[in-house]
Amino acid sequence: MRLFSQLSWYFLREWRRYLGAVSLLIVIALLQLLPPHVVGIIVDGVTQHTLSSGKLFMWIGVMLVTAAIVYLLRYVWRVLLFGASYQLAVELREDFYRQLSRQHPAFYLRHRTGDLIARATNDVDRVVFAAGEGVLTLVDSLVMGLVVLAVMSTQISWELTLLALIPMPLMAIAIQKDGSRLHQRFKVAQAAFSSLNDQTQESLTSIRMIKAFGLEDHQSQQFADIASDTGKKNLHVARVDARFDPIIYIAVGFSNLLAIAGGGWMVWNGSLTLGQLTSFVMYLGLMIWPMLALAWMINIVERGSAAWSRIRALLAEAPAVQDGQNVLPQEPGILQVAIREFRYPASAGAVLSHLNFQLKPGQMLGLCGPTGCGKSTLLSLIQRHFDIDQGDIRYHNLPLSQLRLDSWRSKLAVVSQTPFLFSDTVANNLALGRPNATQQEIEHVAQMACVHDDILRLPQGYDTEVGERGVMLSGGQKQRIAIARALLLNAEILILDDALSAVDGRTEYEILHNLRQWGKGRTLIISAHRLSALTEANEILVLQQGAVTQRGDHETLAAQEGWYRDMYRYQQLEAALDEDEAAEDSNHG
Repeated sequence: MRLFSQLSWYFLREWRRYLGAVSLLIVIALLQLLPPHVVGIIVDGVTQHTLSSGKLFMWIGVMLVTAAIVYLLRYVWRVLLFGASYQLAVELREDFYRQLSRQHPAFYLRHRTGDLIARATNDVDRVVFAAGEGVLTLVDSLVMGLVVLAVMSTQISWELTLLALIPMPLMAIAIQKDGSRLHQRFKVAQAAFSSLNDQTQESLTSIRMIKAFGLEDHQSQQFADIASDTGKKNLHVARVDARFDPIIYIAVGFSNLLAIAGGGWMVWNGSLTLGQLTSFVMYLGLMIWPMLALAWMINIVERGSAAWSRIRALLAEAPAVQDGQNVLPQEPGILQVAIREFRYPASAGAVLSHLNFQLKPGQMLGLCGPTGCGKSTLLSLIQRHFDIDQGDIRYHNLPLSQLRLDSWRSKLAVVSQTPFLFSDTVANNLALGRPNATQQEIEHVAQMACVHDDILRLPQGYDTEVGERGVMLSGGQKQRIAIARALLLNAEILILDDALSAVDGRTEYEILHNLRQWGKGRTLIISAHRLSALTEANEILVLQQGAVTQRGDHETLAAQEGWYRDMYRYQQLEAALDEDEAAEDSNHG
C-alpha cells in the first residue's frame, strides 16, 4: 500500500478521472446487488405460489436492464481509469529520459545500459499497472465487499454473516505475509531481468566481434546461465504468487460450507426463508471477487512498489555536474584553461596537473601524447562532463561552473574517437543537430569532410539507411560523416578527439585544409595520435602523465629534442615504408 501514498501526487493531480472512475465503480457495485435480491423474490414467489407470470417477466427485464447499464458503466470507468494510468506511463518515461540526458559519464560508469532499459520499460509498466489495475481492484473490492457485507448483515441475517466470515481474518493474515515476501522476491527478480537485458544488449551490439573471435558457443552458454538464473528468481516469485489463489479458494469454500450449514439449520427452524438463503448464497458468491481482488491487488501493488523503488532510486540521483545560471553572449570569446589538478571521483592519483593555455577565436590547438596521457580527459573537462576541484576553465572570462549547460554546449561541436550513427538515412544523420538544414547545406558540409563522393556511391545516396550504429559504413566514412555533422552546427568551438584516425593521409590533408578555411573566426581543438593532423595548429601541447612536457608550433617541436620529434620522425619513416610497399605491390601487379 506504500505505492499509493508514493503516487499520491499523481492521483491528486488527476483527481477528476480517478473520482469519476471510483464513482462509477460504486454505482456498479450497488447495481450488482439487485440481481441476487430479485432472484430471492422470484424463489420465494415461486415456492409460495404468489408470483404471476407478468411479475416474473418484469423482474427478468429488470435484471437484463441492470446488466446493460453495468456493461456501459464498466466501459466508461475503464476509459477514465486506464487513460489516467497510461498518461502516468508517458510522464514517468519522459522524466526517466530527461534524467538520463542530464547525467554525466560518472553516472554511466555505475549503471549499465540493459539495467536502464529494464527500468524504463518493465519497471514503469509494473508501476502503471498498479496505478490502473491496482486502484481498480482496491476500490472494487472494498466497495463491493462492504456493500455486500452490509446487505447480508442488515437485510438477511447478521448471525449467518458472522458465521460465514469466520475464515476471512485467517485468510487476510496469510495474504499479508505472502505480500511482504513477494515484494522482496520481485525486487530480486527485476534486478536479474536487468542483468539479462544488459547481456542481451551487449551480445547484439557486439555480434560482429563475437563472430570474428569464434565466441558464439561461449556467449550462448553465458547467456543461458544468466537466463537460467533469471528464471530461477522468477520461479521464486511464482512460488509465492501461487499461494494466493489456493488460500482464497479454501477460505471461500469454508465460508460457503458454514453459510449453507448454518443457513439450512435456520431455514429448518423457520428463522430464514429459502429465498433469503438463496440470496445469501448469491451475495456470498459476490464476495468471492472482492477476496480475489484483494489478493490480486496486494500482488499487483507489491510488484509495483518494488519497481517504483528502482525507478525512484534512479530519478533521485542528482547530476554530478550542477547547472549554472549565466547565459553566454552571442559573439565568440576567449577560452581560458587553468587546471592545477584534476582527478576522477574514483581515482587515487591526479589525471591532469599544471595545465594552462588560452585560445582566441580563429586559433587552432593541437593535443598529442602517448596513450593515457590525459588528452580525452582534458576535452571532457572542456565539455564540462566533470567539474574541476583545483583550477577552472573560462569562456568570456566566466567560469564554466557558472554557465548554463545548454548555453555552453550550444557553443560546442564535438566529434569523438568512436563516432555514433543512428539507424537512419545518411542525410538525417548529418542533420542531427540541425533537422531543418537544407539539402544544399548538408551536401556542402559533406564536401568539406570529403565524404560527399562516398555518399553518392551508396545505393540511395543521401537517402541510404546506414543500419544500426552505421554498420554498413567503413570506419573512415563514419568519422567523416560525424565531422560533417559537427560542421553543420556552425558552432564557435569545434573539438575533434582523434577523429581522423581511420582516414588516409591524403584525405586527412584535404579535411584539415577545409577546416582551416571553415575555422576562420572559430576555435579548433584537435587531439590526434597521427601528428600530421597537427601541423597547421597555432600551438601544440604534448601531454605525458597528465602534464604538459612540450608546447609550441609544429616547426618548433619538430626541431626540439623530445617525444614529439621522435614520434614525428617515426611516423614519417612508417609512412615512407608503406609507400614503398604499395609501389612494390603495384609493380608486381
